[in-house]
This record gives sequence, C-alpha cells and structure tokens, in this order.
Amino acid sequence: MASIAWIGLGNMGGPMAGHLVAAGHTVRGVDPVPAARTAAAERGIRVVASIAEAVDGADAVMTSLPRNEHVREVYGAHDGIWASAPTTALLLDTSTVDIETSGFCHETSASRGFGFVDSPVSGGIGGAEAGTLTFMLGGDPDDVTRARAFVEPMAGHVFDLGGPTLGIAAKLANNLMLFVSLLGVAEGAALAATLGLDAKRFFEVASVSSGESWPLRTWYPAPGVVATSPANRNFDASFTTVLAEKDLSFALAAGAAAGLPMRASRIALEQFERLIEEGLGGKDASLIAKFATADGEVAGFEPPRGE
Repeated sequence: MASIAWIGLGNMGGPMAGHLVAAGHTVRGVDPVPAARTAAAERGIRVVASIAEAVDGADAVMTSLPRNEHVREVYGAHDGIWASAPTTALLLDTSTVDIETSGFCHETSASRGFGFVDSPVSGGIGGAEAGTLTFMLGGDPDDVTRARAFVEPMAGHVFDLGGPTLGIAAKLANNLMLFVSLLGVAEGAALAATLGLDAKRFFEVASVSSGESWPLRTWYPAPGVVATSPANRNFDASFTTVLAEKDLSFALAAGAAAGLPMRASRIALEQFERLIEEGLGGKDASLIAKFATADGEVAGFEPPRGE
C-alpha cells in the first residue's frame, strides 16, 4: 500500500481521502479549517500541521483546493509541495482550475523533476462520499498509468484524456454543458408550473423523454420531486453558485482564447453573477431557477430576512 499526502480536506477532499484510507493506503492530510481536520481524522486520515510533514516520503501528493491561487500557492510556496516533496512522488491535482494554471503546474513540475497529472473530478459531494466520482486524467502516459492506481478507490469511472491539461479541458467543457443545461431545466420547470402541470408528474415525463439531463435528475428546482434537489432544503448548496461562476468563467476564458462565441454560456454566467451580487453566492447553483419565474420567486426558497 502507498503513502499519500492530501492537501485540502474539505467537502470533496475529505471523503475522497477517506476512501484511500479504506483501501489500505496511509494518508497524511493538511487543511486550515479545524472542522475539516476533525472530520478527516474521523475518516482515519492522519492530520498533520504542515505540507512538509504531509509530503515527507509520500508516493503521491494529491490536492483538492478551491481556486487557482490556492493551487499555485500550495505548489509553489517556499515550504510548498515542490520545495518539500520527494521528486519520486507523483503529483495529482483534483481541483478545478483554469487551463493556464494547469499548464503552469505541468511545466513547473517537469522542470523540477516531478510527474504531474491534472486529475479533475465530476460527481459532486455525493460522488465523493460514495466513491463514484468520474476522474479525467491528463499528462504523460506513464504518469497517467501511475495515477490510475491512486484514483481508482475514489472513482466510478476513470478516463485517460491524453496529454497535459486535457483532463481539466474535459472538466471545463463538461461543466459548461451542465450549467447551460441547468438553464433549460429551470425555464422548462417554470413553464410547466405556469401552465398548470403538477411538478412530480411533469418530472416523470421529462425524465424519460428528450428533456432528460443530469440537472433534471439531480437538481429539479421544486421541493418534493427529487430527493437530492437543493429545493428541498432552501437551496443550501450541493454546488455553490460561487463555484459554478468560477468554473464557467474558466470555460468561457478557454473558449474566448479559441475564438468561440459561447453565447449560451455567457447567459448562464450572467445569472450566476446576479445571484452573487444579490448575496446568494453561497446558495446552490440551481437557484438560478428564480430568474426563470415571472415574479422572481421559486418554490422551496425563502430569501434571507431583510430582502
């Protein structure tokens, strides 16, 4: 079994690292948030005080971090991964970052003698807990082969997408499709309700018809229809609007660099930006359903007091 360092033990990283422990690996983890450290320890992760302590003698170093700047800092700091880990360790970043940051990690890792694999995931918190995430791997073929053995205990599906940054490219394109599809679900649900259709009965129709999609199955924006829908819990986040805005902005930047118009994606991004401006960035991304209704209200959501 391997010795694995895990940097970032939050809602995704903690459960993912826990599956590695359950598979027999030794996992040493780091996180600045006390509650995350406590939850990780309960999963059998050996929580340590520093990156240097976590990566000491590690066979692999895995990161699960919120934003570009966090990834760059954790890798590049004077006491970060590149400065502290043995060059024999394989580096895997499961974070969703932009293409430029992923390329930076690949290039700098190679210049310092490390193998690096961009290893983003899809499946959300539920997939992290269940160990059914989809992993999208990009990097040198030998490194990707090594990476597969480390990610399989956390995965339902593992895909080798090819060379450096192609894993994160797949993640950004996938999430773009998710968020544009979410717009359609929100508007279709609003139209069905306005025309007098029962939400559960309409969901039954759409889920076996051409309107079927992941956001329909998982985030249908009406309470009591889908057990996993944030509408059942005042749109508390399974995937925050702030993270949706981040991922979609990265996808749009990549599209702009390629000369693509990205019209539907821009509409979705504008709606996430509106939620953030209204102070709702911590709510679930599916709350954009409020913009599909005539009065701006959506069943299952009670705005914070004062609004």
